[in-house]
Amino acid sequence: MATANTGFPKNFLWGGATAANQLEGGFDLDGKGLSTADMIAHVPKALRKGDHSMEISSERIAEILAGDLSERFPKREGVDFYHRYKEDIALFAEMGFKVFRMSINWARIFPNGDDAEPNEAGLQFYDNVFDELLKYGIEPLVTLSHYETPLGLTLKYNGWASREVIGHYVKYAETVFTRYRNKVKYWLTFNEINVMTMSPYTGGGILSDKVEHKLQTIYQALHHQFVASARVTKLGHEIIPGAQIGCMLARIESYPHTCNPEDVRKSQLESQMNLFFTDVHARGEYPSYMNRYFAENNIVIAREPGDDEIIAAHTVDFISFSYYMTLTVTAGPEGDVTGGNLIGGVKNPYLEASDWGWQIDPVGLRITLNTLYDRYRKPLFIVENGLGAIDHVEADGSIHDTYRIDYLKQHIIQMKEAVKDGVELMGYTAWGPIDLVSMSTSEMSKRYGFIYVDLDDEGNGTLARSKKDSFDWYKQVIESNGEVL
Repeated sequence: MATANTGFPKNFLWGGATAANQLEGGFDLDGKGLSTADMIAHVPKALRKGDHSMEISSERIAEILAGDLSERFPKREGVDFYHRYKEDIALFAEMGFKVFRMSINWARIFPNGDDAEPNEAGLQFYDNVFDELLKYGIEPLVTLSHYETPLGLTLKYNGWASREVIGHYVKYAETVFTRYRNKVKYWLTFNEINVMTMSPYTGGGILSDKVEHKLQTIYQALHHQFVASARVTKLGHEIIPGAQIGCMLARIESYPHTCNPEDVRKSQLESQMNLFFTDVHARGEYPSYMNRYFAENNIVIAREPGDDEIIAAHTVDFISFSYYMTLTVTAGPEGDVTGGNLIGGVKNPYLEASDWGWQIDPVGLRITLNTLYDRYRKPLFIVENGLGAIDHVEADGSIHDTYRIDYLKQHIIQMKEAVKDGVELMGYTAWGPIDLVSMSTSEMSKRYGFIYVDLDDEGNGTLARSKKDSFDWYKQVIESNGEVL
């Protein structure tokens, strides 16, 4: 007789998640080349017009490279993890992290993306970081490409729009797999691969003004990433004994605004378009529902012999995803619009929202976990979840972020319910365990961390680290394996 799951497994991987371009700094040190993220300038709130776009034109890139030094590029600075990684990892260890999700900045290893030889100083930096993590028994979970396409590949090939980039990515992956085969077991091929459809520049290093049929280019570039991911998954299994290689989706659970069948169908379609990416990664084939979408949008995917076979043969070991919010959709005009992570939808009257308008939906995480596990029957890993909020430092230096504790507590409760439902959940890495530069707006004031960093939106501050109330709370969560919330 089967026994019910009552809580998180003993080997559950608790930790936090970051990205090199939002964390490291040192953008021009020790031979590193420029990445696409290094071109994102700070835009003060007063000057922003509507939704802040992540897209950049070729003309804008040329202007930046011509050297307007009056602008700030926060992702070049990060929060100086490049020099402070020992201090930061010691704080992660104090919280009891079992895993730390980070990315390798591709341009730190191959400065132009297509260099003949890797940059030894870049390789050594990550050796040092991994050694520091392993010293504390923290497993690295490494994303190979987290919005950090080398700018050289954008300028030479228009990024992932060109099939040429597959070979350069595979070479990069083979280099780091070989170098770190005894240090890193958990890998992700692409961060939030579906973001390519929202921002081709962010997800694929593509300059949209250089293409004629944007939608065609997006899905062709995605095909190149699917092939590259499968080839790299194959390589990782060959080079690293016991490697676990996953995909990563920005999961957007979709609800119908009403029980009108048109709204329900709209919601189903939104979900299919979101799950298309994990369908390819986990099932090893393009889902049939995409055939109609491609036909109706004049999209023809150029394949080379062997593409379908390698995608089918080398599916991922696990599915990871980010979860911040859900989306409510309607086929009609009614409903107030709300914002979100590069997306929008109809306001859900049953949910509260964050300072940035992201609707907070803990139960939606349980729904997502069940949806994904029912569909794929592969282990799941929540690799981003957290609350971006404005934190206030008290006169004595304390930061009482009860709102963050409550947000995370409610989501962890629903994670535990999903485990009881029978979902196989590997771990949880809260987004931004230390304050870092926002991906979408390049702000510091949108804070996620358990650790406060003294840095403001204009780049002023000491970079000193200090603990928020959530630091000790998360430490207790990890110590109790999610039993004490």
